Amino acid sequence: MPSKNSKLKDGFVKPEVFVDVFVQWFRTATPYIHKFRGKTFVIAFGGEVVSEGQFVALAHDLNLLNSLGVRLVLVHGARPQIEEELTERGAKILYVNGLRVTDEAALKCVKEAAGTVRVEVEALLSMGLANSPMAGADIRVGSGNFVTAKPMGVRNGVDLMHTGEVRKIDATGIRRRLDQNDIVLLSPLGYSPTGEVFNLSLEDVATATAIALDADKLIFLMNTSGLTDDDGALLRSLTTQEAETALARPKGLMDDADFYLPCAVRACRNGVSRVHLISRHVDGALLQELFTHEGIGTMVAEDMLETLRPATIDDVGGLLALIEPLESEGTLVRRSRELLEMEIDRFSVLEYDGLIIGCAALYPFPEERAAELACMAVNKDYRGAGRGEALLEYMQIEALRKGFGKIFVLTTRTAHWFVERGFTEVGVETLPKAKQGLYNYQRRSKVFLKNL
Repeated sequence: MPSKNSKLKDGFVKPEVFVDVFVQWFRTATPYIHKFRGKTFVIAFGGEVVSEGQFVALAHDLNLLNSLGVRLVLVHGARPQIEEELTERGAKILYVNGLRVTDEAALKCVKEAAGTVRVEVEALLSMGLANSPMAGADIRVGSGNFVTAKPMGVRNGVDLMHTGEVRKIDATGIRRRLDQNDIVLLSPLGYSPTGEVFNLSLEDVATATAIALDADKLIFLMNTSGLTDDDGALLRSLTTQEAETALARPKGLMDDADFYLPCAVRACRNGVSRVHLISRHVDGALLQELFTHEGIGTMVAEDMLETLRPATIDDVGGLLALIEPLESEGTLVRRSRELLEMEIDRFSVLEYDGLIIGCAALYPFPEERAAELACMAVNKDYRGAGRGEALLEYMQIEALRKGFGKIFVLTTRTAHWFVERGFTEVGVETLPKAKQGLYNYQRRSKVFLKNL
């Protein structure tokens, strides 16, 4: 946030402050830009996004993702448009356990509504106005009979007629269009080998498509901001097991979460890497979720998003990005890429969803059965959640496993943090002889020791 000193007398913030924030954000987003290029995202949104005028802004964000090389499959709903068609025709609106009973009259309305939404989406993705986010855009939209469906049949004694469910997704056909840099658009309709048309739910189509494509992400735009805990606080991430536990709570969830969370679990259990539940009401929610550390909604994954593990040579780039800011401010001693590569087997990393957010190294002094804990760091955006303690605990266990009876650390900025975690300040003469010879008296680091 801009500081008070950055404001001009009339209350406006200095333009350079916004430039600084923008530059910092862009740099922070860079790892995600690299990571997402060539990946497949399935993005699902209800017909309300179109009927309430929200798709214009969403089209701008989809254009950005497309220009960055993300392979996009869009799945739209049409519920409000179908309701409007049925009301205008005076047709019966009937649901059974949340499923629409689609008779012949309703099926006509479904076809017309889905066609209308599809055309509107295609039109908005075709924009290319100068001086707009779509300037220079050359988006081709591909659609077709990619979804084979079957009837749901009779449920609880009620014949759902033309209401169906996904039987098969033509993943090969969709990939062929994606390979041509098209954005693929799917409607909530499916077709049978006998030529019948079935009314499908957008979440069924989106989930089945993401699974068939082995998509990297499945994203649902919903009415709420994501899944919350009992106190109403947003849950940023969940494993599938945690999601299933939440679904089993007697208290239940908000309608949207109850609706989409089972789909998230199903998708992750069948190979989709990540499922995101985000609000359709927040302008730019898609970009905030994808290109910021904290995101804006709830992310669901099969496994823990955060892992502590030994570092590999492939982590050197991430380690440099993590420690260089701390080296610049003098908190850490500078290490070159070459040195990191040579000493990578001494490092452990804390990884969050593919991003290196923490690290530490152990340097052995076997004669004294001691190890130096060095280069310990946690990304500033991930501090305050116990990650430093977890990293320290992991390194202590590693030290014990390797036969060390004590660890020591040299620090100039974080003395109290180590004292609070059982370290005792000692003199330089307590260090192993080899380390004493390397001690930098100009830096004047304090020495702390802990017996394991």
